[in-house]
Amino acid sequence: MTTKTLTIGPKLNTALPGPNAKRILAGDEQYISPSYTRSYPMVARRGRGIVVEDVDGNEFFDFSAGIAVTSTGHCHPEVVAAIQKQAGELIHMSGTDFYYEGMVTLAERLSKIAPMAGPHRVYYGNSGAEAIECALKLARYHTKRQHMIAFFGAFHGRTMGALSLTASKPQQKRRFSPLVPGVTHVRYPDVYRGCAGGPQDAEKFALGCARYIEDKLFKTVLAPEEVAAIFVEPIQGEGGYVVAPTIFMQELRRICDKHGILLVVDEVQSGIGRTGKWFAVEHTGVQPDIVCMAKGIASGMPLGVTMSKADIMDWIPGSHASTFGGNPVCIAAALATLDVIEKEGLLSNSQEVGDHMRQRMADWPQKHRIVGDVRGRGLMIGVEIVKDQATREYGASARDRIVEQAFERGILFLGCGPSTIRIAPPLIVTKEEADVAVDVLEESIAMVEAEKNV
Repeated sequence: MTTKTLTIGPKLNTALPGPNAKRILAGDEQYISPSYTRSYPMVARRGRGIVVEDVDGNEFFDFSAGIAVTSTGHCHPEVVAAIQKQAGELIHMSGTDFYYEGMVTLAERLSKIAPMAGPHRVYYGNSGAEAIECALKLARYHTKRQHMIAFFGAFHGRTMGALSLTASKPQQKRRFSPLVPGVTHVRYPDVYRGCAGGPQDAEKFALGCARYIEDKLFKTVLAPEEVAAIFVEPIQGEGGYVVAPTIFMQELRRICDKHGILLVVDEVQSGIGRTGKWFAVEHTGVQPDIVCMAKGIASGMPLGVTMSKADIMDWIPGSHASTFGGNPVCIAAALATLDVIEKEGLLSNSQEVGDHMRQRMADWPQKHRIVGDVRGRGLMIGVEIVKDQATREYGASARDRIVEQAFERGILFLGCGPSTIRIAPPLIVTKEEADVAVDVLEESIAMVEAEKNV
């Protein structure tokens, strides 16, 4: 593979980390919680579009979007203007005890793009974890049932309720038990790891994962009439950017309908246009009862939303609330974000640029012995790194080295799952910018592949 001369791309002026970054890293080590998971020493100072500049003036292409958050790019002028205007008028009164017009306006907008038939009701929090906490409590409240079903590989957040649904990495739960009881985890249909055959075998495997709930759980340890909800990510995020097959989602819907169970979709990472549709579940044709969103909804401002069918959100005042949830500035950012996505055609751009990237990477499992799988929808793409394609053994250390190599070349990626590289740039990314990132990623893969003891 040859390295192309770039007409656009990152601009690196110093060794990484630079002198200013080193100073800040030293302070971080002294004062900041060591629980954060940093992948490389990137100290951000400003961002515009897909470009992030560090404290030493180095410019990077951000293909992480701040963990799939900056959907309209960094500091989109319309989003910034909306934030500035609202901050000059009213920053806080608390939607828990008073009223904001923006809360109603945003709820109306979200209702129009909801992945299920209306009418709808909306609860506002500050994060994805809070959106999940709300859904968990609402499911118990509405159904008067206590049990939940979630999936291995799932990440639903780190608060105690959301963490109880999470099953992504042991460290996320280590030394925090006891957690919220009543959660049962079952297998998620990771087709790459669960089936070695073709499409028919993959469909059979995915169907089996869903039917295990009814055929095994409900006949042995879990009474279906005591299950309040099934929580599922249409595309697992931290689990490795694993796409749930349509037949799996359809079977979950059938099981829920049969037994009076609520289907809750976690669209915290996959929602708000990232997959080429407003919500990833729309690709399957399945309508959920509750949808949770956050991350990309306000282009960087903290906002979590739980939206349900109106008759499900039947709790009374005092049942659940949030002091800062639905903050006016965050609401303004969200409304501007939706405007930008619609006006600039970012749903179609996500699909087109995502398709372009996956087409370029489609033959990587044949070209590179450490690439096991390339998967995703829209601008939510995972490249799984393996030690050996025959055994499909996870290649965690190689994945981490590839991400580091890409950073040193000015492209910001993050890992997810045991050994997957996540590709999640802002929805404004162009094909030309995507080509730069794909070239750097393949170069980084080739360099790590050539190393001994990969």
